[in-house]
Amino acid sequence: MLPRLDLPQGTLDLLILKALSLQPMHGWAISERLHQVSRATLQVPQGSLYPALHRLERRGLIKAEWGTSDNNRKAKYYDLTRAGRKQLAAETDAWQKLTAAVGLVLDQA
Repeated sequence: MLPRLDLPQGTLDLLILKALSLQPMHGWAISERLHQVSRATLQVPQGSLYPALHRLERRGLIKAEWGTSDNNRKAKYYDLTRAGRKQLAAETDAWQKLTAAVGLVLDQA
């Protein structure tokens, strides 16, 4: 079993935006998607996920709409807004530049 990793501040928002760039999803599906894509390394607790979703919604980066889940339950589905897509592109670029720079520093022995 892999150790649990703590996400750096602000990273969860980026990961949520990326997950929603594929299709609208409800909260549990977002959490499961991140868990699967990270090869079970990332587990986002509900106590972190839902405040992040509400924060992104307040910022106008995502919108929410009630729908029916695969198991026929009422669920709130989240989708990216145009502003959310722009934010995702900007944050992805910044993240890639940051990780490349950190990688350069770490590779210097």
